[in-house]
Amino acid sequence: MTEALLEVDNLRRMYGKVCAVDNLSFSMDPGRIVGFIGPNGAGKTTTMRILATLDLPDSGEAMINGLSVLVEPRKVRESVGFMSDQFQPYPNLDVMQYLDFFARANGLTGKERISTVRSAASFCGLDSFSSRPATGLSKGMGQRLHLAKTLLHDPSLLILDEPASGLDPRARIEFRELLRELSAAGKGILISSHILAELSETCDDVVVLEQGKLVASGPIGDIAKEVQRHHTVHVRVLGDVEVAQKFFIVQPRVEDLEVLEGRIQFDFTGDDDAAVDLLKRAIAADLRVLEFAPQAADLEAIFMRMTEGSLQ
Repeated sequence: MTEALLEVDNLRRMYGKVCAVDNLSFSMDPGRIVGFIGPNGAGKTTTMRILATLDLPDSGEAMINGLSVLVEPRKVRESVGFMSDQFQPYPNLDVMQYLDFFARANGLTGKERISTVRSAASFCGLDSFSSRPATGLSKGMGQRLHLAKTLLHDPSLLILDEPASGLDPRARIEFRELLRELSAAGKGILISSHILAELSETCDDVVVLEQGKLVASGPIGDIAKEVQRHHTVHVRVLGDVEVAQKFFIVQPRVEDLEVLEGRIQFDFTGDDDAAVDLLKRAIAADLRVLEFAPQAADLEAIFMRMTEGSLQ
């Protein structure tokens, strides 16, 4: 059984009378990408800062690679790469000088430092930008530099706060591919974002917060089954759509059927086996089914069903 990379146990953080993090507990394993989602003010950034040893909880504990963020923060920092939601490069430094500065700050020296800087720059696609001023990069390339800096000390846990914010579609796709490569290499990635469609395609698991409290955690598919007891099914047939409509509308577990632009759509309350049986009956009834597509809940649906949007 894989030992947890991160274990959060009853974290609590108060700011005056406001409880930013309210007895939060969850865990994650190595090599997993975990989406950290919730409305504004849900406590995501506060939690991430505690895990990165940049803030202290009022109570509770967090363990990274078996080390306490409270008792052994210096050792924890060796295992954590924190990428904040704002990239503010130092002026008068080009890309390689910027990375070299942080490599030195992480205690790297000599040939190891040089090779590590080059490797991080190459992995993040910065080779052709090595002499470019760090302050003169586009948003997308700036995020790549930010990530390269985060990787210099080879952390086992990456904590990324809104890393795709402001990126264009191509930059988001390329950034997503980098995260997948890092996950495949065994690194755990805790990532927050308001671009839920992106997280749906990237994450293995999700942790949902609201007003500092845990709403749900686990694999996206498992949570989707909990919050959505039915599927929306899209059906497209060759031939008379009205005949197909009359067939499906009288079938068990079919509700709220409608025809939209020649395509039949309905809510189906059965499980996967029942959906297979329905498709078999449709084919046996001589319907020429071209498409039969149950739509599982995505992160946006999960978010809307499990949170109220309450701010604090």
